[in-house]
Amino acid sequence: MTTFIFQALILTYRKWRFFPVSLRSSLFQALHNSCRKKSTAPKKIIPNIAVCDKNTKESANALDKLFSSEQQASILHVLNTASNKELEAFKLLRGRKSINIVEHREKYGPFQNLESLTNVPLFQYKTAVQVCNSILCPETGARKRKSHENRLLKKLIKPEIERERLKAVNSIVSIVFGTRRIAWAHLDRKLAVLDWQQSEYFQLMKGTYISSVYLEEISSVISKIPKADFYVLEKTGLSIQNSTLFPVLLHLHIMEAMLYALLNTTFAQGGQHQVLSMNRSAVGKHFELMVGDTRTSGKELVKQFLLDSVLKEEPRVFFPSDKIVHYRQMFSSTEHYRIEELYDSLLQAVAFYELVVFAPEP
Repeated sequence: MTTFIFQALILTYRKWRFFPVSLRSSLFQALHNSCRKKSTAPKKIIPNIAVCDKNTKESANALDKLFSSEQQASILHVLNTASNKELEAFKLLRGRKSINIVEHREKYGPFQNLESLTNVPLFQYKTAVQVCNSILCPETGARKRKSHENRLLKKLIKPEIERERLKAVNSIVSIVFGTRRIAWAHLDRKLAVLDWQQSEYFQLMKGTYISSVYLEEISSVISKIPKADFYVLEKTGLSIQNSTLFPVLLHLHIMEAMLYALLNTTFAQGGQHQVLSMNRSAVGKHFELMVGDTRTSGKELVKQFLLDSVLKEEPRVFFPSDKIVHYRQMFSSTEHYRIEELYDSLLQAVAFYELVVFAPEP
């Protein structure tokens, strides 16, 4: 399996060239009641484009058949009475579409049926169906916030994980790796540092990328990593446009693929991911370490975490009393060499809890 992953990566890279406006209460109530009642049509209707011939009357007539008479009345009520500003409250009617509806209504009179909506510029059959559905069940404020939060979460971590699993996490291992070393930080949900260390490897960046060597090195590291609910890997922000970085990118992707394969022990049984990738820049923004598109060192911030754990009653990160001396000595020994992987593994773990686990519900 590992050899297959390695070979696939090599083949891949050989090909590489380096509602903000409120509606009138009567209008909103009509839509709300229509949305709540059981519909004879699906909530979301995405027709097959193959049968959507906008130039034939047959396809236009089909639009009316998709909705019950009560639903048609609710949709027509909006199309015939809502102002341009009120129409823009619907996401799919923003911009020119709402203006076209009002202009068409003023020029030709009220819409008599849903079919006539396809006569309005920018309203082809598929668009008209989507607009009718959005009018029937407009997105509420709570749903908008939920949708916005889900988009942010997708940008932060991959693959997508059920929110319930994320909220119930008890401990994670944050893993950051570079060209010469790998570091990890094991934190529980109280932000107590249970384990924090790094390991160096010297045989991987030799230019040959031997799969058996990668397997031996990474397996040795994994044997030291404690068990946790999730393993969070740093997702590098290196650009593939820079051909000089190709050897580094190849190494990082091999590392990531092997860690996914070797740590995802439950995936084969239940198809549930235990290994996630977290956006490096998002972590940098959370701690205000970004200067433009470049992330600066988190060394001083980690140093402050260690100090606060001794001086403050409620520090942001808690280092157990029986380990604090060891961690401070380890940190001091790396200050001259700037072991960024070590600092970043801790910062990533804290950011994961604060941005993902402890993030308030919408």
